[in-house]
Amino acid sequence: MNQDYSSLERKIAYEFNNKDLLINALTHTSFANEHRYKKIKDNERLEFLGDAVLELVSSEFLFNNMHEMPEGEMTRLRASLVCEPTLANDAREIGLEDYIYLGKGEEATGGRHRDSIVSDTFEALIGSIFLDGGIEEAKRFILEFALDDIDTKRLFHDSKTILQERVGKAKAGELSYEIINEAGPDHDKSYEAVVKLNEKIIGRGKGHTKKSAQQQAAFQALKSIEGRK
Repeated sequence: MNQDYSSLERKIAYEFNNKDLLINALTHTSFANEHRYKKIKDNERLEFLGDAVLELVSSEFLFNNMHEMPEGEMTRLRASLVCEPTLANDAREIGLEDYIYLGKGEEATGGRHRDSIVSDTFEALIGSIFLDGGIEEAKRFILEFALDDIDTKRLFHDSKTILQERVGKAKAGELSYEIINEAGPDHDKSYEAVVKLNEKIIGRGKGHTKKSAQQQAAFQALKSIEGRK
């Protein structure tokens, strides 16, 4: 385990005092199981802690910044910010997937690209920062990498629903989704989807599941409608 962590620390603007905490955060259970004789710890306990810290910080942020938003809407918005696909995207923004320690079997079956693994590692990283630097450092990390660009993240999380509502409200016609391509072995498939309005393509997307590909297609359609980059 001779990985250079300095590049990751530069990306997140935090240098660990205890590098063992960072290594622990990056260690998937598959790697720990394959190296059980070394008594290597997996990141599940840190993920548990990071999840709690993330929920607290995101709740405080929404409470302090969304003054007119009722409780139910704040709950839904928080869910969109801390859900698995959103956190996986947050993790990929800092290239976190490249640093994860995976077992050979998990690596061979595409685990490095799996949302569940990448998002869990992101939460474990939050937990490790909290233990190493305290709540203020954890909060800074969360605000910068998880609670940024909230409007876009909410749009992404609810893209299919929002697109359907807008098309319905405008009485613009019928929406449909189609998987137009799939590639890769069975254990690591990638899919390409299009969303059509009255049989005209208005968005395209790719993902490791059909659902995520459709979600990306809907998101691209919404961004196009709103004129976003």
